[in-house]
Amino acid sequence: MSASDQLGMLLPWAIALSAALLTWVLVEACVAALARYRASFTNRTRFQLREFFLFIDPRKLFVANIAAIFLTGVLTWIASGNIPLAMFSAAAVTMAPRLIYAWTRQRRLRRFEEQLPDALMMISGGLKAGLGLSSALQQLVAEGQPPLTQEFSLLLREQRVGLTLDQALENLTQRVPIQTTLLVVSAMKIASETGGGLAETLERTSHTLRSRLQMEGKIRALTAQGKLQGWVVGLLPLSLLVILDRMEPDTMQVLWHSYMGWGALAVVAVLEVLGIYMIRKIVNIDV
Repeated sequence: MSASDQLGMLLPWAIALSAALLTWVLVEACVAALARYRASFTNRTRFQLREFFLFIDPRKLFVANIAAIFLTGVLTWIASGNIPLAMFSAAAVTMAPRLIYAWTRQRRLRRFEEQLPDALMMISGGLKAGLGLSSALQQLVAEGQPPLTQEFSLLLREQRVGLTLDQALENLTQRVPIQTTLLVVSAMKIASETGGGLAETLERTSHTLRSRLQMEGKIRALTAQGKLQGWVVGLLPLSLLVILDRMEPDTMQVLWHSYMGWGALAVVAVLEVLGIYMIRKIVNIDV
């Protein structure tokens, strides 16, 4: 048997061995990446769930997230036959938990801010009736609604385990990092340090917060049209792509199944995000 014949017999084995080694390296890299993602996801989710006073096993949410990513990618690939679109859909689902958390947290903070003026009036009324601050807070927790009652209930529990009022209020500002909470905590600290009337201070603070919320509501109503225009302008190109794909499917094949088309879609996506972001920054006015 000649050397060329031996080389021809060994070449398929070498290719198979190289493919097996490459597959093993890729599998190990995927397993390591999945383990890092799982650790990051569970740690971040555990902290976020505690912030919402929810006690759910983060490992179950991780499994649900992985299943949603896989199913979204597979279903998108089956429906469209486009692998890049399936990968983009799976990546979008990967980012979904962060977006849902940010949206839910923003709504929770907004709800807390709206409940705060009435809560301050209730505490002020309890103080005027002769109750102590802890008793007034207990009355607020018993009669109020979440999320405000959750935060003040935790404040009371921190005081029971030995924290001072200033330390508990400082922890409250860290859990609810908004200007309204900082204003209320500062007013309470100043009143307690200077010996002023805490009930009157809380009542004035409540009126100030109520006026601020009314002003913010007027601004949101006036800028709602601009925000809606941003979404309409952002959705117009996407709607046009869908319509053209239905009217001229052969022509649009170049956009969906070529590198040049994928590049054009990537540019469109970047410009869409930048446009929506700039419009929302323009109409977002802080009071």
